[in-house]
Amino acid sequence: MRSSVITKGIAGLMALGVVAWGGTVTYLEHFDHAGAPQLPASSPTRQDPTAMAAFTALREVRCDYCHTQNANLPFYFSLPLANQIMKRDLVQGQRHFEYAPVLAALQQGKPPSVEQLSRIEEVITQNRMPPAAYLLMHPHAHLNEKQRADILNWVREQRERYYATPGVAAQFRGEPIQPIPESVNVDWKKAELGRALFFDKRLSGDGTLNCASCHGLNKGGVDNLTTATGIGGQKGPINVPSVYNSVFSMAQFWNGRAKDLAEQAAGPVMNPLEMGSHDWATVAEHVRSTPAYAGQFEAAFGSDVIDKNTITAAIAEYEKTLITPDSRFDLYLKGDAKAITAQEKRGYERFKEIGCSGCHSGIAVGGDAYEILGLEGPYFENRHTKLTDADEGRVAVTHKEIDRERFKVPNLRNVELTGPWLHDGSATTLEQVVREMARYETPDHDIADQDVTDIVAFLKTLTGKYEGVPLKDVSADQPLQAPMSGSNAPN
Repeated sequence: MRSSVITKGIAGLMALGVVAWGGTVTYLEHFDHAGAPQLPASSPTRQDPTAMAAFTALREVRCDYCHTQNANLPFYFSLPLANQIMKRDLVQGQRHFEYAPVLAALQQGKPPSVEQLSRIEEVITQNRMPPAAYLLMHPHAHLNEKQRADILNWVREQRERYYATPGVAAQFRGEPIQPIPESVNVDWKKAELGRALFFDKRLSGDGTLNCASCHGLNKGGVDNLTTATGIGGQKGPINVPSVYNSVFSMAQFWNGRAKDLAEQAAGPVMNPLEMGSHDWATVAEHVRSTPAYAGQFEAAFGSDVIDKNTITAAIAEYEKTLITPDSRFDLYLKGDAKAITAQEKRGYERFKEIGCSGCHSGIAVGGDAYEILGLEGPYFENRHTKLTDADEGRVAVTHKEIDRERFKVPNLRNVELTGPWLHDGSATTLEQVVREMARYETPDHDIADQDVTDIVAFLKTLTGKYEGVPLKDVSADQPLQAPMSGSNAPN
């Protein structure tokens, strides 16, 4: 009799719990819908069925709760115990992905960035969002197959409309990686002058170093050292990024402190650990001491003014020519099915499925976003070395704690030639790079040996050509071949 009473009591409590949960869920669904992001009446997205379907699905999920700042959160976020748990989730959500730019793009009818599209594609394809704990209180936010398809269709459509490279085969226009274009617009007078300056050692403090000292054209655009060697044999704190295809990067340096190529060209010249010059007036005087330069500056800039601005502008224009189209993978994307092997095709598919393409996408297979190093695991806790200023990442530029250990995603073009790898040069093989990045940047922490082998095989298909010469055969002082000397014709 007593056990029957207890059983009924438990059943009653359970029923009350279900009723309370149901009431809470009903309230939260109303709260979610009432406060969901809206499109302005004038938004072009309203006239775009594909974009509108994606916006509707994303709005139902309420990505803005965890992936934007200052969202109006549900009541349980303010409860004492829940607040501690949720605060951690909010911090991690905002570190992982910023949804506000995506929302703004949809509201304005503009495309999100290449990387934003790739990150969305990654989590939707892997069915990682929204997480189970969130769905417990917001079951309406579960994405069904149609909603997931709507989002993925929009991602592909945005790529096809805004980011497909001319010449890419129709079936690959929506791919996360696009071929390097055959040319970019170049002012050849400035580029020819910039090439001379790129190799001019008088830009350094003691006349022993030039830009090519760290960015060897015959070394994949790097120096193949763990970290850079500067004036007087001093060792820099960080691995040298490749100068090849740097024109496609959103900013320059690992922490993005240079907004463009000209600003990047200025940095090493004055850095006491790199080229070690002391002031631009002295550098300009050294350049001015070569009589031939006067005519070149006049031809390039319409003036014989030689200073920081004209020197770095010319070097930047030369660096724009350092693109490497026509890799085997580019040829494959342009429709040559035999350009890569079956193993290399498997490697590309695994590259996407594991989540590598969530960060490494676009023309340069990277370079268009900043990401946390250790997104899915404690990367720096397992380094067994003392952290340095170079390990801080983008926080050194923005001074925002959310950017600590966040770095510009390196581009993977010609990656087989640019080792050692990672920001600290700690990876000595591509196999190590693939394993560590899968471990610390994707949910697939321990990938199979065959996956590693296949992905490395794919990565080696990204090696292209410079000025029509396979990059492995480019000389240290490879000449610049303008289509018409002194013209402004594109490359």
